[in-house]
Amino acid sequence: MNIVLTTLNAKYIHTNLAIRYLKAYAQPEFDLKLVEYTIKDPVINIVSDLIQKQPDVIGFSCYIWNIEETIKVIKMIKKINPEIKIIAGGPEVTYDVQDWMKEVPEFDFIVIGEGEQTFKQLLSALDSGADFSGVPGIAYRKNDSIQMNPQRNKLDLKELPSPYRFEEDLPHLSKRVTYLETSRGCPFSCQFCLSSIEVGVRYFDREKVKEDIRYLMTNGAKTIKFVDRTFNISRSYAMEMFRFLIDEHLPGTVFQFEITADIMRPEVIEFLNQEAPAGLFRFEIGVQSTNDYTNELVMRKQNFDKLKRTVTMVKEGGKIDQHLDLIAGLPEEDYQSFKKTFNDVFAMRPEELQLGFLKMLRGTGLRLRADQHDYVYMDHSPYEILGNNVLDFNDIIKIKQVEDVLEKYWNDHRMDLTVEYLVTKVFPSPFDFFQEFGSYWETRGWSRIGHQLEDLFKRLFNFLEEKGVDNLEAIECLMKYDYLASMKHKPRKPWWELSLDKQERSELYRGIIHNPDALGHQYSELNISEKDLYKHTLLEDITIDLEKFIEDGEIEYSPSYMLVYFDSKLEHPQFFTFKVQDVKPA
Repeated sequence: MNIVLTTLNAKYIHTNLAIRYLKAYAQPEFDLKLVEYTIKDPVINIVSDLIQKQPDVIGFSCYIWNIEETIKVIKMIKKINPEIKIIAGGPEVTYDVQDWMKEVPEFDFIVIGEGEQTFKQLLSALDSGADFSGVPGIAYRKNDSIQMNPQRNKLDLKELPSPYRFEEDLPHLSKRVTYLETSRGCPFSCQFCLSSIEVGVRYFDREKVKEDIRYLMTNGAKTIKFVDRTFNISRSYAMEMFRFLIDEHLPGTVFQFEITADIMRPEVIEFLNQEAPAGLFRFEIGVQSTNDYTNELVMRKQNFDKLKRTVTMVKEGGKIDQHLDLIAGLPEEDYQSFKKTFNDVFAMRPEELQLGFLKMLRGTGLRLRADQHDYVYMDHSPYEILGNNVLDFNDIIKIKQVEDVLEKYWNDHRMDLTVEYLVTKVFPSPFDFFQEFGSYWETRGWSRIGHQLEDLFKRLFNFLEEKGVDNLEAIECLMKYDYLASMKHKPRKPWWELSLDKQERSELYRGIIHNPDALGHQYSELNISEKDLYKHTLLEDITIDLEKFIEDGEIEYSPSYMLVYFDSKLEHPQFFTFKVQDVKPA
């Protein structure tokens, strides 16, 4: 048989771990071809490529982000060649299996749950013409009826072969995210999550995992993301792996983990703060809600004080970036309660704060009991909520406006100094800033058009100007600083109109050339030539003491000038401030 395993990834940089486990397990009896696409690829292009491979069997790995496009591909393939056997598997089709088989008659088989052994046994039955009734954990069609076989016992993960030894993957390792499993299952019972359905946690063989990591790093993998639901559920295991990764990592490699922050012991964080190189690790932490009643309703045990302690200690260590998640729309979390959740979490200033919306996943307890909270949600994937008994659709629209500007103005870290001032000194709370600005953004129609970096600064300034905030002139200085601080090269046209004309700049440059010490010893040490001064610096007047603000966050008006030197060899531009009398000849 000619067998193809495929999936539609969300992005090109992603890789699918599931189809690689299936291929590794099916060998040597079956030689499977792996091919991956993205959900942005035209359906006809995907179908054309698959049909040209002349498959007898195609296995599709199905998730909420790709199921709609995957079904389009499958339906077209069946029209072209009805003889091709279609096998669907993955979390999206593992639940409501009868419904899927009825809704998509083009599915010949569904592999339910853990698929390695089941898929191989199904291939054997297809190859030999055997009866499918002996294959555990599948749904199939027989005499116009749908048959479902009970699932088999869980696999011994220590016996699974490595999914990383395929030569065709080697050219892509440095360009894509590599996903790694060291365990399956989750000890928690959060009712909005598929992981709550599987009882217990099973581990892969530690030494095999380490060998896989060594192999991946040696062959160029740069971003390795652990997909364990709670990487640190076993402290001894987590410590062993952290120690191994610190000792044996190769330069430029980054490891990402999903951790449960409130169970992480201070001594583990102290170890990481002392031993881990900066940038080696990245933590993803699901907070979801700080409302105790909401967490109780979804059977989520969370000690927010301990979570906050962990996040704060990690942040103070300065070694590990943290990505924190929130979910809007959980039971009994109304707009005001979610605002508090947002402010509680933003107060920790995570490097990234992702604001997501509850998805009523098939098979989860929350979906099964949706009527208890009057949930209304999309009929199709991703099954996102449209409202419930305490959060109507208008509230959801408002929170989506927050999400839009949060991504652009906080998570991308384009203007940290400005945003920090706005959320602490100008607006009643961080949520109020993002909500007001998000609503303004929406009314201007900006969510439907593209934007350059300069546009982001102009639009924020327009909003603040129209709102009539105090200290706008000072805020504009902070925005200029933020804009220039991220530049490697002198911008050709900044987002604002430069305040100095050519003659004023020339006079100030001449003063600097004659009296470089006025800008401090750091400027003198750079030994900037006259030619580079004109070519690689930007000169602008400012109204505040910038150095004082950066130091203590307080605005003190002190009219002066800002000179910014750009050098691609330096990590950041160099800023110098001075007063006009400092550089005027005596």
